[in-house]
Amino acid sequence: MSRISHIVLDDRNLPPPTPEIEQERKVAMFDLLEDNSFTLPKREDRVVAEGPYHVDLSIKDKRLVFDIQTEAAEKAAEFHLSLSPFRQVVKDYWAICESYFDAVKNMPPSQIETIDMARRGIHNEGARVLQERLEGKAEIDLDTARRLFTLICVLHFGG
Repeated sequence: MSRISHIVLDDRNLPPPTPEIEQERKVAMFDLLEDNSFTLPKREDRVVAEGPYHVDLSIKDKRLVFDIQTEAAEKAAEFHLSLSPFRQVVKDYWAICESYFDAVKNMPPSQIETIDMARRGIHNEGARVLQERLEGKAEIDLDTARRLFTLICVLHFGG
């Protein structure tokens, strides 16, 4: 059972999200829990708890924190990642999302589709950065990385 079965996003210190950001968050969390792949790699120096996992995702001291527990509430892993590699791609993602949200209200479908293709490209780039940052810590597929990247963007929005 190499998957995330429960996820908590620590947004206590963030400003209230816009309706669009709240929708992005809800969709990402729903899709993530419906279908994901999350494995903690085997280690020679210690036993690795098997999933499914509960994941708390937060930003603390300017670091992205993954706090991972088993379903029995036993600590499975915790890793802290620098936010620096994410800053530009998150900024680009929110800029293109704003354009997309505005386009949906005013533009013809062909222009919306063009902006959405650009949004997906930036989203994929963010997912790739996340996969690289998690290398050796956790193994995730592209769809899981995309959904987690969306949640990282939600955390970044207020920070």
